[in-house]
Amino acid sequence: MIFHEIYSAYYNAVAKILAALLREDSSEKDLQRIVAEHAFGESVLTILPALKSGRWQLVKRDMTTPIQGSPSMPLTELERRWLKAISLDRRIRLFGWEFPDLCDVEPLFTEEDYYVYDKYSDGDPFDDEGYIERFRIILDAIKKKSPLKIEMTNRAGDTIFRRCIPTKLEYSEKDDKFRMYTSGKRYVYVMNLARITKCKPYEGERFVPFTDYPPETDSVTLEITDEKNALERVMLHFAHFEKRAESLGGRKYRLTVTYNKNDETEMVIRILSFGSLVKVTEPQSFVDLIVEKLKNQKNCGLI
Repeated sequence: MIFHEIYSAYYNAVAKILAALLREDSSEKDLQRIVAEHAFGESVLTILPALKSGRWQLVKRDMTTPIQGSPSMPLTELERRWLKAISLDRRIRLFGWEFPDLCDVEPLFTEEDYYVYDKYSDGDPFDDEGYIERFRIILDAIKKKSPLKIEMTNRAGDTIFRRCIPTKLEYSEKDDKFRMYTSGKRYVYVMNLARITKCKPYEGERFVPFTDYPPETDSVTLEITDEKNALERVMLHFAHFEKRAESLGGRKYRLTVTYNKNDETEMVIRILSFGSLVKVTEPQSFVDLIVEKLKNQKNCGLI
């Protein structure tokens, strides 16, 4: 996170207070509410007394301010360069965001500055105008909790139709794809956005969405040999997963990772990417998946 002192909670709270005083319609109770919303619980005991006493020299004792203009928070050059780098991401167009004031700014980094070694090469077509249009329709439906009529292609290449209420979008960094979670009359369904060929608001009979149960989860236990910085690499790789780690002595560690059952194939690939330094010890069903994957790779001449 790019941090600058003037963007701290105290500075933001004081800026809101000054803006409120300039409107000349704010009571002390309003100022206390501003502090509570934009700073910390105990900040009421610090910010307002410092302002009222004149110690910060921004507010007079009669609760007016000598400042004539409402405070502004201009972006630092570092933040502008970071935003420029974000604006170059192909996925940013999906959300309709534009950065017209950054034309002459040098990006902090570009795609050429890093390489994601374990990402699939058949990601979603983020530059396709049809994909962008469908993404925005789906995103709008999620915000409004409104139903859609979906036309999509399944794994067999057949065209199928769905009526559903999209509930959330999920991005897989490994697959470089977006998934849409939906609810309908009798099911909860997950579909890849790239398989959707058409979608539009559904205006037919009203239906109550299916209860959105939490996804089914499972866990896998790994034994890690901490060589070549393996432990740190594994912990970083699974940083966003629920997990539990313990030392086995020496350079051995046990790590139990909880994952979404729908992502089991992806978990197999993730774990295999660490080679012999990571071994699956349980459950046996996951061990069997690892063995099957290795046999398939051997039959294909990959190992």
